Amino acid sequence: MRADIGVYGLGTMGSALALNMIDNGFIVAVSNRSEDKIAPFLKEAEGLSGSAEGYPDLGALVAALKTPRTVLLMVPSGKATDATIDALRPLLSDGDTIIDGGNADFNDTRARHAAMDGTGVHFVGMGVSGGEEGARRGPSMMVGGSAHSWTQFRPMAEAIAADFQGAPCVAHVGPDGAGHFVKTVHNGIEYADMQMIAEIYGIQRDMAKRPVAEIGVMFARWRDGPLSSYLIESAADVLAATDSQTGKPMIEVIRDSAGQKGTGRWTVIEALKLGQSASAIEAAVGARGWSSEKAARMAGQGTLALGAQAFETPGEADLEAAMLAGRILAHAQGFRVLAVASEAFEWSLDMAQIAEIWRAGCIIRSALLDVFADAFRGTLPHDHMILAPAMVSRLAGTLPGLRRVVVAANLAGQPVPALSAALAWHDSMAAARGTADMIQGLRDYFGAHGFERIDADGAHHGDWG
Repeated sequence: MRADIGVYGLGTMGSALALNMIDNGFIVAVSNRSEDKIAPFLKEAEGLSGSAEGYPDLGALVAALKTPRTVLLMVPSGKATDATIDALRPLLSDGDTIIDGGNADFNDTRARHAAMDGTGVHFVGMGVSGGEEGARRGPSMMVGGSAHSWTQFRPMAEAIAADFQGAPCVAHVGPDGAGHFVKTVHNGIEYADMQMIAEIYGIQRDMAKRPVAEIGVMFARWRDGPLSSYLIESAADVLAATDSQTGKPMIEVIRDSAGQKGTGRWTVIEALKLGQSASAIEAAVGARGWSSEKAARMAGQGTLALGAQAFETPGEADLEAAMLAGRILAHAQGFRVLAVASEAFEWSLDMAQIAEIWRAGCIIRSALLDVFADAFRGTLPHDHMILAPAMVSRLAGTLPGLRRVVVAANLAGQPVPALSAALAWHDSMAAARGTADMIQGLRDYFGAHGFERIDADGAHHGDWG
């Protein structure tokens, strides 16, 4: 019997997704650039509901598939993906589909889609969120590409996706690079959320002088309230963990330097290209970047004066409100980037649907996503989520706490870049009269010194006289 799908690439995520498919009763043909991973995978797949078949190369893999064929690539993004597509493409026929399930730059996905347009072979960029555990037990998936490809892949996608109250957390979000773009913005929001959690932790550790275990208990209390989310649960678990070698809290022996894979940075870059603010995400990306400069920060500690002033340590209620307001604002920035990209690339993204497929399986799953989905299905003035009535109400109740937390942190010299950026963005949205007139005035003044002067309407008036 021929296989339902081929999976090429048996790394962490590829293996997990393939096992998920087999566990749901599908026949999966697998292959890998180095054959040594195939036999251990087949051993691991024994006893699952479906079955696995291993093949030494792409040619044998393709020959084992039902038609029209679907091949899922789980290889490193960039040159490795292009090389695999080049090798695979001549082996396929009209109606077949290649799915790139890696963390690809959506610009590359759009280019690959365009290169295959008209060839009869379909190309899909699919964002997969949830890490190894999500991929194995049920991820959130954002599928791009053609309607034909989605019809072909949908039964399997819905079978392996995370389930939220009977609804699979997967959708065909749009054509060409839409799936990878939505996943990129998901990751950008994730960066901001993680950074805000870290800032709340820092306030409790450095300003309130709370012990680690006590801070962990606070996050554990937030698990069941409006902040209920996977990341809050994870923060509580991290702070409760103990290092077996030293007996110290694990957080105290983890290096003070955070890595990143690039998707948060891509979100900021694309937001800037689209003329949108993703300031909370940018603050989070920047914080990870400068965290790597530990030696410079140690030198700064003994050199730079904080100018700290008297402050009132924020209480738990204000910290909870600050985290909730910051989360709403970071999501609002991310959804705004998605909305503008949707218009620019003619994707017709459904924001409510995107919020709903993030409710389970993915890293940013939270109780707020249903609230966001409802907001997008209701009145949405000027296409901004934070202007929806439900969001206005929630922010009205949480902004005072966020403001007090940011002010206290600033007085204490405690860095809160993401929370500060979120608040500043909110305030710039709330100000009917901004300060751009001064910026434009300076630009006009430069015109009197030989620079081009262009008014807001684009009219060129020459130098000031």
